Amino acid sequence: MKQLVRVGTTYIPVSDVQKASIWYQEKLNAKLNYEDEDKAIVDLAHQSIFLVGSLEGESSNFQDRYQNKRFSLTFEVDGISDLNEMRDHLLHQGVVTGEIEDRGHNGLNFVFSDPDGNLFDVWSELSPKFKKAFKV
Repeated sequence: MKQLVRVGTTYIPVSDVQKASIWYQEKLNAKLNYEDEDKAIVDLAHQSIFLVGSLEGESSNFQDRYQNKRFSLTFEVDGISDLNEMRDHLLHQGVVTGEIEDRGHNGLNFVFSDPDGNLFDVWSELSPKFKKAFKV
């Protein structure tokens, strides 16, 4: 049986496509591929991200069984120093950014949000398969 190979696209709801597109490019160094009034397509972290115009208040977040607001996407960086640099960069850019956390597994994490309140996680452990495939 064939297996799924990778996640190719993630869809993120945004209230203003043009403003979100600019924010992702300026704050996260995303590369714009396409934009119209309904969506922007950016390359970010080796993935295609669709920023989709949505109703006010929509987000990609969800609540876990303990009613904690959770993110649906984790980005990876290569090590603790890269994690600290990324967090410092986001803070310097005025991005809402949480504290670095030890969640009891390998590595450390922090959470940040975009202007629409979409939460994203950043983890200090870059996948060994990714390292091998992309010779990082």
